[in-house]
Amino acid sequence: MTESVVVIGGGAAGASAASRAKKLKPSAEVILIEATDMITHGPCAIPYYVGGIVKGKTQLVTYTPDVFERERGIKVYINSVAREIDVDKKVVFVERNGKSVEVKWDKLVIATGAIPSIPRVPGTNLKNVYTIRHPAYADKLLEDLSKALNVAIVGGSYIGLEMAEALLRIGKKVLLIEMESQLLPKALDKELAEIVAKEVLARGAELHLSEYLEEIVGSDRVKAVATNKDTYNVDAVILATGVKPNVDIAARAGIKLGITRAIDVNEYMETSGEGIYAAGDVAEKVHRVTGKRAWIPLAPSANKEGQVAGANAVSGRVLRFPGVVGTAVTKFFELYIARTGLSEREAVENGFRVESIVIRSRTKAHYYPNHSEAVIKMITESSTGRIIGAQVVGWEETVAMYIDIIAVAIERGMTIEDLFFSDLGYHPAVAPVWHPLIVAARVLSKGRF
Repeated sequence: MTESVVVIGGGAAGASAASRAKKLKPSAEVILIEATDMITHGPCAIPYYVGGIVKGKTQLVTYTPDVFERERGIKVYINSVAREIDVDKKVVFVERNGKSVEVKWDKLVIATGAIPSIPRVPGTNLKNVYTIRHPAYADKLLEDLSKALNVAIVGGSYIGLEMAEALLRIGKKVLLIEMESQLLPKALDKELAEIVAKEVLARGAELHLSEYLEEIVGSDRVKAVATNKDTYNVDAVILATGVKPNVDIAARAGIKLGITRAIDVNEYMETSGEGIYAAGDVAEKVHRVTGKRAWIPLAPSANKEGQVAGANAVSGRVLRFPGVVGTAVTKFFELYIARTGLSEREAVENGFRVESIVIRSRTKAHYYPNHSEAVIKMITESSTGRIIGAQVVGWEETVAMYIDIIAVAIERGMTIEDLFFSDLGYHPAVAPVWHPLIVAARVLSKGRF
């Protein structure tokens, strides 16, 4: 009898799980269920589509459903909404082509991703209020925003910054409102967040920190936003107030949720339901620094979790997902912003005694043309010198390379001494002879090396 693997969700984790399952077991019937008409979609590209950097909507996907069916042998049900899971009968009830159909499974992967977290204030249902989550709606978003003059972005998150850049690029007046006293409060410590704020102001956006949204004003469509400090006239509002795991279908099926309210999974991506896996933004992770359960919704880990879930669904426990350190990179115009591990605030909240430094360094040898500055914050555990976090901002793509080095250092439990003696590459065009990360480790050593 042919084994059936059903995957709910055609994003990064779901498509990855379906592909891996079919690759490892070609005889299996693999069915991918997607609520929209797009699979392998890239939500991260939406701001760049709005801002004109990405020129066509077709570029927002990696593979089409047709490619998955024709070249990989995976059945793809697009415009199909999974409504309920019957754990006992091993059936997913799917709304497809106006009808409810039963899709049977031997193994099930839930990859329903995350959904926007909407603030509980009046007016969020008005016309011209938007969230940024799925490329399927990018055309309508671009069309509507092109008609607006003044746009309020609520939330100084990654997507808030990226949408601010996109709208400034197409000539809009942007008001960026953040309830905390700094931008990117979950990603950066204050020292580096201040550099980002200066860049936002320099590019012409209005920045309103320590302000929280009280109401979106209007009768039919947006006319203004009211905060705890003032009221601002705007034509459109983008809610960039975070996301939450899309767990409704799993919760209704009785699948256990974790302390973060994402689906509880083990290292094999197995849920509490027999033969049921979960992967991507809908699933909890383990933070490799704290050892605690965490929820960090990022595409690179979602892809890997999908690989683990798909492989184990058809081959047993052949892969483990070791966890994450929360590595992320974004940019605002030419300012690149990156972080990994724990911020100093997070480290203290988790009971670590820490030492940290902030250094400024050139990205190239001082005599090489077009060098720029990178600002690095590194955080270590006081008693051991173990590196537990870092943040980097700077005006070159090199920032991403720096944070990737530190991410691997954190994953491997490296100390500042380990990093100092790391044999990093040197050329005047790519780094000073004293690499900025080596310098950071040296400063933290307080003269030991």
